[in-house]
Amino acid sequence: MYKQLWSNGPKELVECVDYTFDEHFGHSTPSYQPRSVVYDYLVGRAERNDIRKYIRFQTAVRHVNNEEGNKFRVTVEDLKTKTREDLIFDYVIVAPGRYATPNIPQFEGMSQFSGHVLHSKYFHDASQFVHQHVLIIGSSYSAEDIALQLYKFGASTITISYRTKPLGYKWPDERIKEVPLLIRFQDRIAYFRDGTKSDHEIDSVIFCTGYIHDYPFMAEHLRLDCQTKVLSPPNLYKGIIWSKHPNLAYLGMQSLVFQFTMFDIQASFVRDVILGHVTLPDVEIMDQDIEQW
Repeated sequence: MYKQLWSNGPKELVECVDYTFDEHFGHSTPSYQPRSVVYDYLVGRAERNDIRKYIRFQTAVRHVNNEEGNKFRVTVEDLKTKTREDLIFDYVIVAPGRYATPNIPQFEGMSQFSGHVLHSKYFHDASQFVHQHVLIIGSSYSAEDIALQLYKFGASTITISYRTKPLGYKWPDERIKEVPLLIRFQDRIAYFRDGTKSDHEIDSVIFCTGYIHDYPFMAEHLRLDCQTKVLSPPNLYKGIIWSKHPNLAYLGMQSLVFQFTMFDIQASFVRDVILGHVTLPDVEIMDQDIEQW
């Protein structure tokens, strides 16, 4: 997350149902919050429920596979000692989020481009791009936000290259413009799909091209493999439960605006399945439901 990031969703629609922003801070707060405030709120909710004592930190999951009897063998590595061990679990919940592995499309000439190339995941401070000619590839939330941050902090020009259609906003001035998709680079000149090229040599390229589902630690037959922006991922009943092995759940795999609310509801559903408060249908019924969605 970059320094100047603000939530683009009002707090009233992203806060958890059992713990509001106003409850956390002890007074009324604005609807739109900077990242530091959102972070403080999330940490506060965790501390209120004292969940850290249940978490084993500094541990990486290296492999997950199913065992006989609906159990799982999980290989973990202690990142301090570099030692590995196998553990047996009744349930596995995969919840690392959708924003771990950047999607970086390839363009002709990029490997020879001598400027700075990064994905929005690694964009932290717009002040590092003062007086630069910046090309942004992508045309969604992060492209819009980063373009305006670059403008405010003094980038010379910001060119937004879109795949399907422009954002279409009335930008502050001609320092920000939108062009069709990048086709190739020749040295530091960018060429676009409509036959035009960049007015200046490009100093930096920022990919605002989203993320991909990537769970290499899961055994192949248990691994979610689909496009990132999908409402009902394959093999997941209600977008959560792996139908062929219902002791496996994936949380937060959908692309929705109000992510925190979705995380909470999905986690509650999985909790109730584990506790026996929700009975899952047969595999055939779950697969039919997946197919309908």
